[in-house]
Amino acid sequence: MAAKDFYQVLGVPDSASQDDIKKAYRRLAKQYHPDANPNNAKAGERFKEISEAHGTLADPEKRKQYDQMRRYGAFDGMPRRPQGTGARRTGGPDPRDVGAEGFEFGDLGGLGDIFSSIFGRGRREESSSRGDTLEAVVEVPFRVAMLGGKIPVTLPVTETCPTCSGSGGAPGATWSTCPECQGRGTISFGQGNFAVNRPCPQCRGRGRIPSEKCPTCRGAGEIRTERKRVLLRGQGQGNGPGSPPGDIIITFQVQPDRFFRREGLDIVADVPINLAQAALGTRLRVRTLDGKKVLLRIPPGTQPGRRFRIKGQGIEKNGRRGDQLVGVQVTVPDQLTQEQQELMKQFADSAGLKY
Repeated sequence: MAAKDFYQVLGVPDSASQDDIKKAYRRLAKQYHPDANPNNAKAGERFKEISEAHGTLADPEKRKQYDQMRRYGAFDGMPRRPQGTGARRTGGPDPRDVGAEGFEFGDLGGLGDIFSSIFGRGRREESSSRGDTLEAVVEVPFRVAMLGGKIPVTLPVTETCPTCSGSGGAPGATWSTCPECQGRGTISFGQGNFAVNRPCPQCRGRGRIPSEKCPTCRGAGEIRTERKRVLLRGQGQGNGPGSPPGDIIITFQVQPDRFFRREGLDIVADVPINLAQAALGTRLRVRTLDGKKVLLRIPPGTQPGRRFRIKGQGIEKNGRRGDQLVGVQVTVPDQLTQEQQELMKQFADSAGLKY
């Protein structure tokens, strides 16, 4: 028997179409595939969960059997309300929604220091009565992460359905007492001290059912949409009617740069030079992280892989600033003409080089 809700694993509502399930699986499988996370054991476990969930929900017959068991609370944390997609889930609307703002990064050279102070305390204070802690992944350009800046965060949110105002019934529908829970809104599982009350899966905890489901939300009472917003505590998924929402944890993934990479507080960049420049020396204009160009002197006899230091052009953190390290990569011609080969041989002979 599965320990987790397969719909939650894929981040789709229980009313999701087969196409929605397939899209969610492909997105998550790409993100957590072992080949993309070679040194991440947690990603491997997540990938197994995603594959198991997809194997059941993608098969109509298996899904039908699973839904039947799920309806009677056979799986952990059931039933659940519809959620957003994948790692970018979020909870219901909030009156504190600040609209199209973004997260501001003053020093993304130390992401852990900044966001552990924001989210760490919230995780320690969580109680069993709070809703699920949801996660979102936001990609940050390398230069923004190193220098700081502002980036909008777009998250799919679950909001009250505007057609039925959250009731789940179609306009003009008649209502009757839920036959499953007899109007209580909850059902009990187990016996004696082991009895557990859960929201009724048929009426979703409302205690009554409509004669016709809302065509917009298909009876869920909620719809999914996207917003640009700043979300901190209390924006996650609730465990049921009246339960306080959980938190959202935002994971920032720094995109690699084609030219720069980071080593501690230092920024490293490799530049190509040819044989003549390495042997005779030259001057290069090297781009820095903030877009400036610095004149760098390459002395005669420079060896491949040698690094040159540009002071103060690295990452600033806690009053300290790193440097930019420029590594030279000596390039060799792919082909030489007959005349060039003869000249190279003459040079090798005069210098005592073997070939």
